Amino acid sequence: MSKSRKIKIGIAAGIIVILAVAMIVMKGGKKARGGMPMGQEASVTVVRAEQPSSGNIILTTGLTGTVEPSDVVHIYAKAAGDVTAVYVKAGDMVTQGQVLFEIDTEQVETAKNSMDAASVSLSEAQSNLRRMQILYSGGDLSEQEYEQYVNAVKSAQLQYESAKLAYERQVQYSSVTAPINGKIESFDVEVYDRVSQSQDLCVIAGEGENIVSFYVTQRMMQNANVGDELEIQKNGTTYKAYISEINSMVDRDTGLFKVKAQIESTQEIAAGSTVKLNLVTERALDTMVVPIDAIYYSGGNAYVYLYQDGTASMAQVEVGLEDEEHAQILSGLSADDMVVSTWSSNLYEGAKIRLRDEVQPGEEAQFREETQAGEKNQSGEEFQFGEGNQSEEETQAGETAAPGGEDSKHAASQAEQEA
Repeated sequence: MSKSRKIKIGIAAGIIVILAVAMIVMKGGKKARGGMPMGQEASVTVVRAEQPSSGNIILTTGLTGTVEPSDVVHIYAKAAGDVTAVYVKAGDMVTQGQVLFEIDTEQVETAKNSMDAASVSLSEAQSNLRRMQILYSGGDLSEQEYEQYVNAVKSAQLQYESAKLAYERQVQYSSVTAPINGKIESFDVEVYDRVSQSQDLCVIAGEGENIVSFYVTQRMMQNANVGDELEIQKNGTTYKAYISEINSMVDRDTGLFKVKAQIESTQEIAAGSTVKLNLVTERALDTMVVPIDAIYYSGGNAYVYLYQDGTASMAQVEVGLEDEEHAQILSGLSADDMVVSTWSSNLYEGAKIRLRDEVQPGEEAQFREETQAGEKNQSGEEFQFGEGNQSEEETQAGETAAPGGEDSKHAASQAEQEA
């Protein structure tokens, strides 16, 4: 190998060593983006904090209900017989006492015969008593015998009155009338129909306001009260309603409890319509609440962080009801505690924290730069103080070093070829 070639190889090797050392210095002397070099002060998380407040938490459950007339009367046949006349139809408006249809009952004739027979017996008993009064007045009839005729009249009178009442009842049963003012919702009667006793023949809806009925579980029933306000929704319109009746007996068909509510305005909702409603199932009024983001859980236990002189301090709490924004605190906090209300993954017992309101304008600008360089937490309220990030000059230096590394590889390859 010639002396000139050895010199070239030595120069190439020297260049490689110099570039390698330079890269090590630039990469090792500074910390990579997002890290923290040795000796740097601990990071500080910026948070918001507030004292517990007094508020209401009301939880509702969506249900469906059916609109019904407030007064609904079912008319049943009180006696068996043939329908002889019909005077109304479904959809008609009727008044109380109006005749709907007539039934030719077999019991009417029987009852009339019994009444007539009782009337004859009464007349005979009264006639006998009048004759016996004459004998009794003349001393020809003992007082005991006279009392027997008197009692016979009394008995005949009672039998006649009973037979007359039975006849009148049967006549009433044969002529069916409307018990209330209202609208005939259903009517299943035609002339010459044969009806049986207790058969459901007609339904009349009263003229009062409609109600909505729905079914609830036992837990829902225990939290519902007569007078509670509901929201009824139908065709995009919301109506107010108030619970008017809560049935304490379980419905056999559903296994639930039936509830009725009086709708404030039902002119636009037809009877039989299905509506949506929101029922208050649980409530906590004038209770201590904190923002829902302030609650953390570990092992099933709830806790919050308190702001204490720039340090985060954990405090276990007992949580009650929760809605989308707040959580009820049953125990563990006082009204003077400063509760960290922003969620942050960087919080722990003893962590350094600062209040958002205490951050100076210059520090806010630093927060924006470092947030863009690093990862931002869920609440977007935390940032780090200190130099934890690689500067723009370091980045440019690293990018400049990379092409130099490629040049060293080419120089070494060329030296080997010349060798």
